[in-house]
Amino acid sequence: MNKTIRNAAVFSLLLVLALLVRASWVQAYKAQALADDSHNRRKIIAQYAQPLGDIIVAGSPVTGSKETQGSDLAHKRTYTDGSLYSAVTGYSSQAYGATQLEGIYSHVLDGTDTRLKNPVDALTGKQQEPGDVLTTIDPAVQKAGYEALGDKKGAAVAIDPKTGKILGVVSTPSYDPSKISGVSDGDAWKKLLADKDKPLVNRALRQPLPPGSTFKLVVAAAALEDGLYGSVDTRTDSPDPYTPPGTTRPLENENKSAPCENASIRVALQYSCNNVFGKLAVDLGQDKVKAMAERFGFNNDKLDVPVRASKSVFPSGMDRPSTAYSGIGQFEVTATPLQMAMVSAAIADDGVMQSPHLVSKVVDADGDTLQSYEDAASKRIVSSSTAEQLRSAMVTVVDEGTGSNARIDGAEVGGKTGTAQHGENNSRTPYAWFTSYAKDSSTGKEIAVAVVVEDSGAARSEVSGNSLAAPIAKKMMAAALNG
Repeated sequence: MNKTIRNAAVFSLLLVLALLVRASWVQAYKAQALADDSHNRRKIIAQYAQPLGDIIVAGSPVTGSKETQGSDLAHKRTYTDGSLYSAVTGYSSQAYGATQLEGIYSHVLDGTDTRLKNPVDALTGKQQEPGDVLTTIDPAVQKAGYEALGDKKGAAVAIDPKTGKILGVVSTPSYDPSKISGVSDGDAWKKLLADKDKPLVNRALRQPLPPGSTFKLVVAAAALEDGLYGSVDTRTDSPDPYTPPGTTRPLENENKSAPCENASIRVALQYSCNNVFGKLAVDLGQDKVKAMAERFGFNNDKLDVPVRASKSVFPSGMDRPSTAYSGIGQFEVTATPLQMAMVSAAIADDGVMQSPHLVSKVVDADGDTLQSYEDAASKRIVSSSTAEQLRSAMVTVVDEGTGSNARIDGAEVGGKTGTAQHGENNSRTPYAWFTSYAKDSSTGKEIAVAVVVEDSGAARSEVSGNSLAAPIAKKMMAAALNG
């Protein structure tokens, strides 16, 4: 054979072998990765080839699907009361992906989850009927919070202390996911992104802010558990004003006439005495306060409900003046409404925290359970005695103190207000907080709620946890107790 022809034949054979190796590698090792790639058009076509499964609230779907015209994406997502439930569902968009429950359970909802397939279908690759996601949301609580927040910028979370079920997740301003679910909704999407109030941000779960005086419950728990003071009614060693060691700047109280000098923990919560809790934090030391905060859930960057919540932070490495300010929920302390609802829920449930969860079950098309969250884990945060004393003090806050706007006739209501500084030297409108619980002894119903109002449009002098946040919490708690 001619040498040139032989070399060309060998070279051609090597090219064929290279192509075979490449094809085999792609099919054997890269097929799944390519199939799952977000840029793979076939994946999106398959996702919307049939009506999606639904996200369910109290037995009724708050999502749906409708056929599209002139597109290779046969269906698109629709929402019932989309603005009301957007903080729960997130969105499923043909152009912009999916978030929150829509994103976490996308494979169940579009029928591609392997748990939906029988063995024969798994071999043939046949797409199955989609499953559904059953939430723990109470529609009455959700609606009460959404309507009470209204046009205010803020958020609220409600939890059943006995089970950990999240009964309400509200974030305002909200948005309607239906308006961005298609491929031609670019103008609506750009408008949402450009909105300075950031309606796409889930403030209830994903925006930690300084919790202000609501954090005093954590400091009080640390003081009682440590034995620094044996009772909420023991007078503390707390001069008024209190100047933390290492500074000449006193930690002053908002109410100059309040009986805060050497006040007991009960009275200090009732009047929200900064001098008492600043000194408690210094006396305990930052490590003990941090340990208690972490028992309640602070500094946990893997809090999944199952939506991943942002980490609430209690800092380390502080000097004593900073430690004093951390004791009143300032300095670098931050918390989400979810976190502060968890604090009240644990106190309400005798010191035990049930794992908060937004989903009760994930089911297939026949209603058979694929995954259940109904038996959530629990852990003791504080002793039963400490929890009982804190509840008693929180009731005093509502009955006789700064939380009067949360009172509900015939129910035990305990709470803690907070007004957190905002901006350099408190130059911007403060955040108004309220965290609380309510119990109806006649029915056994319970609920814990945390509310933050970032901006209500009210004058600075009118901003307080009692005036802005407590009425919202009251309406959510009443809806749960009366439902």
